[in-house]
Amino acid sequence: MKFVCLIKELNQRIMRKFFLIPLFFICFVSLGLAQTLEELKAMKAEKAAQAAEIQAELDGVNGEIAGINAQIAAFPGWETGAFGTLGFNFNRFTDWAKGANPNATSSTISGTFNGFANYDQPKLFWRNSGNIAIGWQKLDTDTKSGEDTDFEQVADVFKITSLLGYKLSDKWALSALGDYNTSILSNFNNPGILDLGVGATWTPFDNFIVVIHPLNYHIIMGDDPTFENATGAKIVADYGATFEGITWRTNFNTFLPYKSNEPSLSEWTWTNSFGTKVWKGLGVGIEFAFRKADIETSATQNYFLLGISYGF
Repeated sequence: MKFVCLIKELNQRIMRKFFLIPLFFICFVSLGLAQTLEELKAMKAEKAAQAAEIQAELDGVNGEIAGINAQIAAFPGWETGAFGTLGFNFNRFTDWAKGANPNATSSTISGTFNGFANYDQPKLFWRNSGNIAIGWQKLDTDTKSGEDTDFEQVADVFKITSLLGYKLSDKWALSALGDYNTSILSNFNNPGILDLGVGATWTPFDNFIVVIHPLNYHIIMGDDPTFENATGAKIVADYGATFEGITWRTNFNTFLPYKSNEPSLSEWTWTNSFGTKVWKGLGVGIEFAFRKADIETSATQNYFLLGISYGF
């Protein structure tokens, strides 16, 4: 009996030892994993600190590059640029029974071009710009007749501006302006309008100028004797900027005669151009304008163009 009790006690001791072995193993593995996890966290923190130092250095270099670019942009000398928009639309219907003209084609081709060349010095500036807008349209409502319809001209604008100034301060300058507006494909210089004047130019901030010329001579060219030359005030506001990859230029131009005439010699034009570069200068462009000039028509003129743009 004592022998049996001795055997049982021996078995219990052996079982307790075998139970403690895996327990010790689990504790050892857990301790090892805990040490490895802490090491990994420490390594991560070290690398994060190194990355922060590199990023701070990179931000400093990018700031220096931005400063250099600003100095380049403000450096005296010539600055030139240009962009244009080409719009087109082609439609064709053949035996389309639901249409009023079942056999018809229509085509529209139009384009604009804007360019500038600006020269800047500490005491002088010379700003030059040009704008061209031309377009043709064709509508043939009976393509089976055998007679082809010709393209008809629907837009024709040619405008150049030159502004010379002597700086009195960072924001104000004495200036002289020459502004010429006509057409080039049809009725060239009939009418043509040339403004020559002197006054002041205000530049409240970069890329925005306001021309105020109280002494301006408005020269009208053409064969219409109703309109004569006149003196008056010339006011121009021009702004250009690039933001989020979009180039925007807006220009407002007006002449206000001192002497009242019937029909009026006053006129104004507001032009807006937008362009976005998608690939190697190519993108989408929009241009629209409003114009009121009784010398051309009593109605308020406007045009809108959407198409492919290219800037350089």
